[in-house]
Amino acid sequence: MSRPLRLLLVDDSLMDRHLAEEVFAEYAHLCEVTTVGGGQEALEYLRTSGTSLPDVVLLDVNMPGMSGFEVLEAMKADPRLVQIPVVMLTTSNHDHDITRAYTLHASSYLIKSLSFQDFVAQVEGFLEFWTRARLTSWPDAVS
Repeated sequence: MSRPLRLLLVDDSLMDRHLAEEVFAEYAHLCEVTTVGGGQEALEYLRTSGTSLPDVVLLDVNMPGMSGFEVLEAMKADPRLVQIPVVMLTTSNHDHDITRAYTLHASSYLIKSLSFQDFVAQVEGFLEFWTRARLTSWPDAVS
């Protein structure tokens, strides 16, 4: 039996974080979710010595201070973080945002559903894909 999928959710909206935590809690047997409220906080968490790196990062695009694109760029420039898949999770469906995300090597771009039922379906699809796609040989912690 493999360990649960480790997720890091980065979103400045407290309401969106709580909603996601509630939905992911229904799948606690499949995943462990850590949430942070901003880009700088995410990078500090990821760069903390001994931290178990997530299997996937769910990253909001539009955040004050440090945008999701800036976080993605910093992760892909960091040898310790470069291999972690990043899924941009946002309400923006602008072509330039989608293009920029893939140019910066995002693994995918997921537009947040506005309806709760649709969001639950998105989470189910996300978990189904990433529990199968993750690399189980990744280290549990890297200092």
